[in-house]
Amino acid sequence: MEILGVTITAWKLVGYLGVGLFAGRWFVQVHASSRSGRPTVTPVFWYMSITGSLLLLLYFTFGKNDSVGILSNLFPFTIAVYNLWLHAYPRDGK
Repeated sequence: MEILGVTITAWKLVGYLGVGLFAGRWFVQVHASSRSGRPTVTPVFWYMSITGSLLLLLYFTFGKNDSVGILSNLFPFTIAVYNLWLHAYPRDGK
C-alpha cells in the first residue's frame, strides 16, 4: 500500500507503532508531572518505553536489518527494564 508517496509495509506499521509509543511516553510524563506539581516518571512511562523499544527492535531487526537502529533502541530498552525493576523492587524496601 502507498500513502502520500510512502510505501507502507507490515514492518513499517510495527515501526510506526513503536515510534508512537516511544514518543508518546513523554506526553504521559508531562501529564504526570503537571498533576503532581513536580517532575514525575510513572510506571506507564517505562512500560511505553519497553514496548516502543521492543517494537522498534523488531522493525530494525526483521523489517530493515539495520544494526544502527538495533543498537540505538537496545540501550533504551535495557534502561527502561532496569528502571521498571527498580520501581517494582526498590532498594530501600519501600
